[in-house]
Amino acid sequence: MMADFRQIEELFKEIDRVMHTKIKIYTIGGAVLLEQGLKAATKDIDIVVETKKEFIELQQSLKKIGFISKIPGKEYLQMNLSQIFQRGDFRIDLFEKEVCGRFSLSKGMISRARKAISLAHIEVYLCSNEDIFLFKTMTDRDGDLTDCESLVGAAVEWNIIIDELKSQINMSKQDVWITWVGERLDILEDRGMIIPIMDELNILRNKFFDDFEKRHAND
Repeated sequence: MMADFRQIEELFKEIDRVMHTKIKIYTIGGAVLLEQGLKAATKDIDIVVETKKEFIELQQSLKKIGFISKIPGKEYLQMNLSQIFQRGDFRIDLFEKEVCGRFSLSKGMISRARKAISLAHIEVYLCSNEDIFLFKTMTDRDGDLTDCESLVGAAVEWNIIIDELKSQINMSKQDVWITWVGERLDILEDRGMIIPIMDELNILRNKFFDDFEKRHAND
């Protein structure tokens, strides 16, 4: 477990020293909550890079400093994770452009991210709370819904979340995604969270089920 964002900064400095090309890294999970003081500790660093070239460069650099590639577990089935790298207390969940095929690193997400670390080869950007919230509704990992509650407690702009959700569905051409996100938000509502976008989300969800029934009416 990492209990101080400075541990993550030192890790990126270590990675930077063995790299040969410049890359941009977007962090989209518990590391950002840790930096904001919204989480006491995190066991993983969720990283998204834009290109295959950056993915390979980062993958090779992690192996150079002793990280070992692990097979993703069943809690990652919804994410279709690219790679997990582990070394001691550090675990990195690495994605290339997409949290694969579903949640993409969009132009909106890039524009909302803020630069936190600038090194010789690495620039580290922290994704917005809205985008992290949406990302965490994609997973089935222990603690991600609790993180969603922390993010809402710190305040999120719901219009950004619903707009990005619509954009992600259009980009992926997988409208079934709305059912998974809807289920996760249903759980959060049951926990007492007020979610102002639920009416709009339910319209999208009902449309999916109506279209699904029409497509399979003659099967």
